[in-house]
Amino acid sequence: MEQDAVPAGIRLGVGRGISYGLFGAPDAFVPQVRALGGTLVRVYVYWGQVEPQPGRYDWTAVDAILEQLDPAAETWFTVCSSSPWATRTPSGFLPSSPANDEGRYALFIDRLVSRCRGRVAYWQCGNEPSNTGLLWDGTAPEYVAQLAAFARAVREADPAARVVLGGCGYDVLSSPPGSPARVFFDQVVEQARDDYDLFCVNLYGDPHDIPVYVDDARTMMRGHGYERPVVAGEYNGPTLFEFPEAQAAFQREMTAAFTAPATGPEAEPPDRRTMRALYDRAAELPDTLRMFLEDCPPELTARRDRINCRQIVTRNILALAAGVSRTVCWNLAPEIPGYRDRLNMMGFLFGKLALLDYDGTELTVRRPSADTFALLAAHLEDVDHVRRVAAEHSPDLFLFEVERHGQGPLEVMWTDGDVFTGEERPASWIERPWPHADAHAVDAFGTPVPVERDGVLVRLRVSVTPVFLSGGPAPVPESGRSLR
Repeated sequence: MEQDAVPAGIRLGVGRGISYGLFGAPDAFVPQVRALGGTLVRVYVYWGQVEPQPGRYDWTAVDAILEQLDPAAETWFTVCSSSPWATRTPSGFLPSSPANDEGRYALFIDRLVSRCRGRVAYWQCGNEPSNTGLLWDGTAPEYVAQLAAFARAVREADPAARVVLGGCGYDVLSSPPGSPARVFFDQVVEQARDDYDLFCVNLYGDPHDIPVYVDDARTMMRGHGYERPVVAGEYNGPTLFEFPEAQAAFQREMTAAFTAPATGPEAEPPDRRTMRALYDRAAELPDTLRMFLEDCPPELTARRDRINCRQIVTRNILALAAGVSRTVCWNLAPEIPGYRDRLNMMGFLFGKLALLDYDGTELTVRRPSADTFALLAAHLEDVDHVRRVAAEHSPDLFLFEVERHGQGPLEVMWTDGDVFTGEERPASWIERPWPHADAHAVDAFGTPVPVERDGVLVRLRVSVTPVFLSGGPAPVPESGRSLR
């Protein structure tokens, strides 16, 4: 597919999670994404979920998704080849693995895509296949072969749909040349050039590395003589990847748990022993690690929430300025209502990134990041282009011009600073040419920022917290609230 074949415009999306309808009844989530201003929804579907037995199809979860789709939002399905009977590694969840019978796999994809024809824009063949053992239990050539069968089936069943390459994750983007993850993904990119339309990157780690990561993805493709548009299938933060001290402390506990001998028939697995040790030693941990624990002190919870809100804005703006036109925030909410297990390691690493939470069985509780996402979506409505502007006299300033169809001027700005302590630095005065009649500013938390005018110049204070400077009233969603 040619470079200009991505649908026009920019869309901010949200992922539902990794187990929709697997461990509980499928519930509503598209209206919640739309209420936040999201215009793209991403959801996982599993082979064994749809075809639990050979030739017997269960469309409960798929139809639940289709019934709630909003035509104003695009839909992205990530399809995992996980099956208790049809794959080399039997599984009802993860990891995905190669199909025992390629023809049967292609038939499953044909049935699935045909049922959704015209309603699902993007079809992704698994996720992060280089993350072997956890998300894909196979080799690079085996993933390439399965992707080829996937692409043929998708294109025959729905020629208008687009095929998305399994996400290129932090394991690839943060590792040096020659690492196993990079070698794996380079093989995929080399051999699968005709079997996908969109290159997916998952953007974790330091937000300011995002332009490098996007360029890295393009460089991988160009190295094999072609290029596809880049989309962001996941992003969010903070994560442990951003805090060396926290990573080191976590690694020490995990190494101890995985090397200590298990005792007794009821011995906990190493990942749960790691988590138990973290909670037992919580008071000794660095705050950058402790803030990820469920019952950390309220001031650490508030700090993590504020970092999260800042990064909802910075990750999107940096990705859009790098030419990415689709971004998907990870993720909307917990997998099922009422589930709490503080010893679950994946929950510890990523659970606090959810935008929403349940009140009983209703997905109605907004976390602070949800309000920031809604504020960002309101500012970026009808956005055409985001461009970084050089700030010659302010080298630590990140400044972006946003072009919006039929709307007034908008700039987004923040200063560089430590992700954990950056807010402790005083804000800096920024002066900008502003030949527009109105000037209003609001930060990522929904707090108004005073703007001083001097002819065609405006002055305002800017810090690590992003500020939206607009030429009209700031579009604050009804449910927006300040965290200050």
